Amino acid sequence: MVTASIVGASGYTGGELLRLLIFHPEIEVTQITSRKLAGKYSYQVHPNLRNHSTLKFIAPSQLEPCDILFLALPHGESQKSIEAWDDLGKHIIDLSADFRLNSAAEYENWYGTSHSAPGWLEKFVYGLPELHREELRDAKYISGVGCNATASILALMPLIDSNLLDTRERIILELKVGSSEGGATVNPGSHHPERSNVVRTFSPFGHRHTAEVIQELGVSNISLTMTSVDLVRGAVATAHGTVKPGTTQKDLWKVYRKAASENPFLRVVKEKRGIYRVPEPKILAGSNYCDLGFALNDENGHVVSICAIDNLMKGAAGSAVQSMNIMLGFDETLGLEFPGLHPI
Repeated sequence: MVTASIVGASGYTGGELLRLLIFHPEIEVTQITSRKLAGKYSYQVHPNLRNHSTLKFIAPSQLEPCDILFLALPHGESQKSIEAWDDLGKHIIDLSADFRLNSAAEYENWYGTSHSAPGWLEKFVYGLPELHREELRDAKYISGVGCNATASILALMPLIDSNLLDTRERIILELKVGSSEGGATVNPGSHHPERSNVVRTFSPFGHRHTAEVIQELGVSNISLTMTSVDLVRGAVATAHGTVKPGTTQKDLWKVYRKAASENPFLRVVKEKRGIYRVPEPKILAGSNYCDLGFALNDENGHVVSICAIDNLMKGAAGSAVQSMNIMLGFDETLGLEFPGLHPI
């Protein structure tokens, strides 16, 4: 068995990691940490794990070496102690934003502060298997992925990979996201009386995950607009762009089906009837699947591409475990086949 430890396991992402790894047939979770909750059982924080885990939280200072060290810390924390974390894990998977960007200058530009360990940025492989499957096979260090960046990248990937999208035209991404994106710590925006029943645009443009989308797709003409909606889990990205002249519906079907055939967690959703004719994040809760859909205006080339995910899964813990599977030579889908629930 491969031993794994989770630093910062008390948060939503850490809890999802623990849930996935407990049921992974090749992984044994040996340690979970929390500075504030040391001594408490994991199920006291993550009640869905009752009778499935008797692990207790320990202080980070009590950690012993392991095969894989998952860092589920707040943004900005992993980079401060990366040398010490490196001594504890043969492999490191960091789920924060600390090592997602390749450039220290870009990190400072988007996050407003200098990077504490700029020399480490080039060591990490961006943990989105749909883009970096081959690099992940030989990785020692894997970065997490931004949930909104994941939905945005996967919405656009079939169009850009096939060279059907006119990238000279502005590409607009409208993202609608659930409250779990705010994390387990309460803030005024996530307080239930303020968050319930909202459709609140909180970032018209300039969201930090834009940097990942630009970096990973190699296209700068991209803008993200972020809107909170009344969901706990889920994110849906609706991308607007223009296809190159002569592009047809048949061309789009071909490239989306190709993307789905090459990536086990991508599914094309484009039905003529029913209420689930386009991707819907609600039915993906707890799932690592990503549903893709598209529509084309034949008259002017306006294309709409839609991507729905569970932000805590495909947007965080699920992609981390998928990347781990590739890195360790396991089947990519191992421990991740749960399809979601309906109705919910």
